[in-house]
Amino acid sequence: MIAARGALGQRRQIYFVQQGGYDFHDDLVDDHATRLRELGDALAAFHRATVDLGVDRSVTAFTASEFGRALQSNGRGSDHGWGGHQFILGGSTVGGRLFGQWPEVALGGREDAGQGRLVPTTSVDEFAATLVRWFGVPMSDLGTIIPNIGRFASRDLGFMGALPA
Repeated sequence: MIAARGALGQRRQIYFVQQGGYDFHDDLVDDHATRLRELGDALAAFHRATVDLGVDRSVTAFTASEFGRALQSNGRGSDHGWGGHQFILGGSTVGGRLFGQWPEVALGGREDAGQGRLVPTTSVDEFAATLVRWFGVPMSDLGTIIPNIGRFASRDLGFMGALPA
């Protein structure tokens, strides 16, 4: 679809891709590494394709999830948590840096809300606002698109460069 953008008359496109299988209530130790390897291989192939098409500076891929995993084992895996890590890749990203604060990954640590459920230090709203700003949404429209953005410290976390022309 990206290669056909000119023929389709599309300047900007958004695609959603879903890969399930990360709800590790069971088999965390056995299956997690395999799932991450599959994801890594798929994202590497996608990025290589954007480079081959010459659009890597204009294409961004990112993960999104509504929940993380708890640190405390349930015996075969882990239950739903709150805070989680997301990543973003593409030629316009400001790479090699961590945005937000690295949590103390410990049961009973300062971000543990109980049973290893880490309280996030960066909101998904801040993450989304940064992406839509890169996509060209004016700062004045953020409150319409992301109604809760005013409750958080940042409207642009700084992990995106300028949108290519």
